[in-house]
Amino acid sequence: MGDNKSSIWKDFIAGGFGGICAVVSGHPLDTIKVRLQTMPTPAPGQAPMFTGTWDCFTKTIKHEGFRGLYKGMAAPVTGVSPIFALSFFGFAVGKDMVGWAKGNSGKQLSLVELFAAGGFSGILTTAIMAPGERIKCLLQIQKSAGEKKYNGPVDCAKKLYAEGGIRSIYRGTILTLCRDIPASGMYFAGYEGIKRALTPPGQDPSKLSIGSVLFAGGMAGIFNWVIAIAPDVLKSRLQTAPEGTYRGLRDVFADVMRTDGIRGMYKGIVPVMLRAFPANACCFLGYEAAIKGLNYISPPS
Repeated sequence: MGDNKSSIWKDFIAGGFGGICAVVSGHPLDTIKVRLQTMPTPAPGQAPMFTGTWDCFTKTIKHEGFRGLYKGMAAPVTGVSPIFALSFFGFAVGKDMVGWAKGNSGKQLSLVELFAAGGFSGILTTAIMAPGERIKCLLQIQKSAGEKKYNGPVDCAKKLYAEGGIRSIYRGTILTLCRDIPASGMYFAGYEGIKRALTPPGQDPSKLSIGSVLFAGGMAGIFNWVIAIAPDVLKSRLQTAPEGTYRGLRDVFADVMRTDGIRGMYKGIVPVMLRAFPANACCFLGYEAAIKGLNYISPPS
């Protein structure tokens, strides 16, 4: 990421800061995405709970207020800094590993090599991402009306552990890996590729304008979710279903195809894409700003 001279620990710190920027800017649309993905299939003759993105947005505001859009944000905010820190750290380590394996350490990596390095970062983040996503999704689908099962992320984690131990907290880990390995590869390779395309010949990509960084980061988010949306639907279904509903990945896939068809694999894609550009533009801008600040405090050798 960014300046090749930046050290891995700077990527770790800057990635964490960029992740916080992404969550704060994108969480409302993430809430809408999860609610669309997990709403029950309507009975014959009945209208669905939500007819689309705007309907979900207006109903959430009407019944729960603006704060309803930020339900479950404590979990990703708490976990997002280490998640994104690990992601950017993993990408930096992945680039070093790919460069070493190819015998071209210090040289510019190809987009395929950057994809592989990005995929490695997705493996590192899963240990934190899987339980964080499980808790976030359960809190996001919880309505303000009626009895609330969970009183926050800590209470949710405690109750999940009491119900099924550590396996309950980590439900959906395989699907999280299926989503994040290829999506992270596309995310980082897309960002670096667009930065290269926008950089005039002979100039340093780290000197790109704020507008160019925002565009590259936003498009990286779009590329990420083009790959991630289908496994994300399966993950959300599995992580929010009552215990015993599904036996595993194949079972939840069969259920989605039976009840919603192929379109069911893309539920929530509208809010995902609406969120992907601004949230990830903010993420990479925050990352690049943090890298520059860290380089100012501790100049690269």
